[in-house]
Amino acid sequence: MGKKIVATNAAPKAIGPYSQAVRNGTWAFISGCLPADPVTGDLTGGDIRTQTARVLDNMKEVLKACKMEFKHVIKTTVFVTNLADFADMNDVYAKYFTENPPARSTVQVAALPKGALVEIEAVARK
Repeated sequence: MGKKIVATNAAPKAIGPYSQAVRNGTWAFISGCLPADPVTGDLTGGDIRTQTARVLDNMKEVLKACKMEFKHVIKTTVFVTNLADFADMNDVYAKYFTENPPARSTVQVAALPKGALVEIEAVARK
């Protein structure tokens, strides 16, 4: 099975030479989602809770374009600019992954595109 590029206008467009997601058979690889407005591409929310919700709302739309849901996500990587925000990010994250949450890594990074506080990428399988 070959790779299929997945894109949706319901999530922000890629800001570089990458795809929102790539599907290969039953697998989907979701690029890092930022807390950007799908229409304007501008960052939304100034705090970690609001940005995490926007990131996961964007991811939901990309998953939908892959014909998947959060229950299909098997691994995420969360990038935050401040690990002191971990508890607040985690609280919002838990509202999206309500049962059988995926494996996850959380990493503090020096900076994220557009000055975001959080970015999340995922691997899903249906």
